[in-house]
This record gives sequence, structure tokens and C-alpha cells, in this order.
Amino acid sequence: MAVILSIVWTLGAGLGASQALAQQTSAGPVDVTAEVENLDTPWAFDFLPDGGLLITERAGTLLHVAPDGTRTSVSGVPEVAARGQGGLLDITLGRDFEQSRRVFMTYAKPQGGRGAGTALASATLSADAQSLSNLKLLFEMKPGNRGGAHFGSRVVEAEDGTLFVTVGERQQPDLAQDLSEHNGTVVRVTRDGNVPADNPFVGQQGALPHIWSYGHRNPQGAALDARGRLWVNEHGARGGDEVNLIEKGANYGWPVISYGRQYSGGKIGVGTEREGMKQPAHYWDPSIAPSGMMFYEGDMFPDWQGDMFVGALKFDYISRLEVDGDDATEVEQIKLPQTARVRDIQVAPDGSIWFLAVADGTLYRMAR
Repeated sequence: MAVILSIVWTLGAGLGASQALAQQTSAGPVDVTAEVENLDTPWAFDFLPDGGLLITERAGTLLHVAPDGTRTSVSGVPEVAARGQGGLLDITLGRDFEQSRRVFMTYAKPQGGRGAGTALASATLSADAQSLSNLKLLFEMKPGNRGGAHFGSRVVEAEDGTLFVTVGERQQPDLAQDLSEHNGTVVRVTRDGNVPADNPFVGQQGALPHIWSYGHRNPQGAALDARGRLWVNEHGARGGDEVNLIEKGANYGWPVISYGRQYSGGKIGVGTEREGMKQPAHYWDPSIAPSGMMFYEGDMFPDWQGDMFVGALKFDYISRLEVDGDDATEVEQIKLPQTARVRDIQVAPDGSIWFLAVADGTLYRMAR
């Protein structure tokens, strides 16, 4: 997600932060404080230039939290299909937010009857952060999906201003290999919702032009590294959760190859590799249910500079991975009393690390 660095940072001094609890990590002792509590199934957050926050709750509420801790519901949010894993999901500020006030949201969009699909919208946040206007649908996946699982749903703005959106396969594995469907893909659109001319499948008969990569299962985390490369993490089945470095037009294999097994214990596809299908940069077995992710770029934790951080929904920890070229290796599990089902994780402008814990509905700050 976008982080605005050219601001005066005050959050943490306000918001009624609870008493810090010292914990030990590889970077030394850290203090963890609860900054925003009593959230209802929070999914994502982003920092505002004035020191406030935007936080999504899956049922469909976008919260504004002012630097003094005052919270209000922002009006003008799109209608969402709030069932199962669906609802209001990711939120990120545009790179030009200080000029445009533009935000991007992903969500489960109702598509008739019990149908719903991953969608992306943009809107303008009012000066007082109380309402959205100019709501525009930029992308929605092809209709025809029912059920309430595997929406994926992170949005990342690339350095060129295009938008990457992760789309789950909606528990229809075979569609992740079908370029005529959006299921199990990373899509790329412009800020106006158009298809960039250099997308890999533009003009290919039978292929949807939005698709950037495919063969994904349920990608719930996405971030750019310092070189501007897109990385995605995704849920496997029984084992085989992955981190992938995303390449234009690449096939990441689901459900033909996987390092996991069916929930029944049966084999998935042909095994762990096939020609023409990408290998993960890292995989977990057993599954950790990875979600939000970020690359650390800050001054507070110099030993972690450039490392990848991934929230684990299953084993209640934050995974720290070192990246070497195209590979990633888990080198630390930051397991604290507060890291219960970590849904999103971000670097604050002061270099502290903030994370959303779903288990107790709290946004925490980790600092030195």
C-alpha cells in the first residue's frame, strides 16, 4: 500500500494508545501498543498525511480515525456483498493523494442473486475525511461466481501509476488456468479503469486483457519492493502457501502444481513443478494463511531494512523474510501476545511497524 512520507507524523502520541508491552525480537526489545481497539473484523488500513487513519471493516464500514482518536464512519462507500470472506476489503491512498485526495478500495461486489466478485473502485476523500465522492468502478471480475470465499483482494499502485489487483479463484480451481476468466489472477488497470496497452494478453483471442499473471489460488497479500517489483503471497490448500515474485504474463501453476495437498490428503495436480509454470520464491508447509505484507523501508529498525513482512492468520505471528534476488527465506517468526491473526501490516512514516490483529480487533504499533 502507499505510504505518504512527506508529512508531520503525530499518530501514536494521540489515539489514546494503551501502555506499551516490551517484547523481544531479533532487532532487540520492542514496545507494542494498542492504537485503535474494538474494530469489527478489520481488513486493511492506510495512513493519512495529517496523522489520521483509514481502516476498513469487512461488513462495509470505512472508518476515519483522527490523530486525537476520534473515529467516524466515512459515507459514500460502495455497496458490498458482506458474506463469508467477502465485504469491504483493501484500502490504499493514491500516490498523489495530497493533491487529489484519491483513494482506492477493493471489495466483494454484488453481481445479482447470490453472486459476487472482486472489484476495484476509486473515490475522492473529502477534506474533513467524512465522506467519499466521485465513486468510480474501475474493475470487477467477470460475473458468474457464487459462494463467499477466495476473493484475494489487495490493490497496489505501481510506480507508473497503474493498479495491480489480486483476484482469488473463488474456489473454482480449474478457472485459474483459464485466461477467459478473471479467477485466480493478478489484474492490471489504469487509474481510470482502462486496460494498459502493454498488458501481456491484450489482443490474444479468448483471453481477458486485464490479466497480468494467472494460476493463483487466493492471493491476500501484495507489495512492491524497493526496486518496484510486485510480490504476492497466497493461500495454498493443506500446505503450499506461497510467496511469488510476479512477472508479466507468467503462470504460477494452481491447481496443476502445488507444494500442498488437498484437504482430504490427496495429491494436487501433477506435483510440484511443470515446464512453463513458475516456482514460488518461498513456500510454507504447514500453511500459515498469509495475508497483508510489506517491505520494510524505515530508520527505526535498520537491521530489517529491505526485508519482507507477512502477517499469518493461522499461527498468530508475523513472518520476516530476507530477499535475495528472486528468492525469499523466512528468517524470523515474530510471535507476540498481540500477533493473533494478523490481517494487514504497514510501515508508518516514523519507521514503526503497525499491524491489524483480527482476533481482538485491534490495530497495534510496534516500535523501539
